[in-house]
Amino acid sequence: MFDKNQKKEKLMDIAQIKLAFIQDYGEGYQHFGFPKLMGRIVGLLLFEGKAMSLDEITTELNVSKGPVSQITNRLKEHKVIERVWVPGSRKDHYQAQSEIFGNAFYNRMQLQKQNLLLANKFHKLLERVPENEAPEFRKNISEMAEFYQLMMKHYKNFLDEWMHRHDK
Repeated sequence: MFDKNQKKEKLMDIAQIKLAFIQDYGEGYQHFGFPKLMGRIVGLLLFEGKAMSLDEITTELNVSKGPVSQITNRLKEHKVIERVWVPGSRKDHYQAQSEIFGNAFYNRMQLQKQNLLLANKFHKLLERVPENEAPEFRKNISEMAEFYQLMMKHYKNFLDEWMHRHDK
């Protein structure tokens, strides 16, 4: 049983959790090579769980409208967020896509697919070169192709399973 002091220590202010989530989400995006602000926008929309105008987003994140507008366009293109109509408002509003996690994974999968295409391209080019030339490169390209083929197979299986679970 908790005494009153222990119970108070366990409680956190939701504003602190919100701020930490938004910051951590931004850093997560940064680790994937995207702008931190991109992740912060997604984190905010995930936390709020509702449509927000550009003005609301910029106010919440304390940033200027220009970069937020550019980044929301990129996020829309990648199907991570969507523009929605809010009755009574003339402003653009954005919310997280209902399939945000599956779409984000698909986007990441497409980036990895480029590595497979690269391996296949150079594997074909090597067919035009005498077999005794560049043996280490041949070995590495073959391994690269095998690696990314297997990765794509597992990524596709994972994405299929995720979408199937999410459809229920």
